[in-house]
Amino acid sequence: MSRPPLPPFTRETAAQKARMAEDAWNSRDPVRVSLAYTEDSRWRNRSEVFQGREAIVAFLTRKWEKELDYRLIKDLWAFDGNHIAVRFQYEWRDAGGQWYRSYGNEQWEFDEHGLMKRREASINDIAIAEKDRRFHWPAPGPRPADVPGLGSDPF
Repeated sequence: MSRPPLPPFTRETAAQKARMAEDAWNSRDPVRVSLAYTEDSRWRNRSEVFQGREAIVAFLTRKWEKELDYRLIKDLWAFDGNHIAVRFQYEWRDAGGQWYRSYGNEQWEFDEHGLMKRREASINDIAIAEKDRRFHWPAPGPRPADVPGLGSDPF
């Protein structure tokens, strides 16, 4: 299976890969998301470390059962060869109605077929008031074209 764009990445193809990942994660479909990764993909997400598509599906299923009304924006941070780094923000609420904005960075490594074989994510959560939310498009679903990326907004 091939998942273009393929490495080595250019600025344009790395940004395209980041947007494709954003759109897939905003679908909140664990199986769909898992197909962008190799069968034996290795992950570190916060303090969890695991490997393989089955583990990815299980992780994402748990994640989106907890993180309700999830909306994510990813922006390209850096790229080189078969590596991409992104920064991201996402908003979600818990079952009690408390909203959060999560900030993070991811480092990705791809195989020659454009599948991600390694993902490392560092993430921080900050409780926010509902009135302070920034991401309001209908979800699940991709970020609309008229909703800007993170740009120069540091927080």
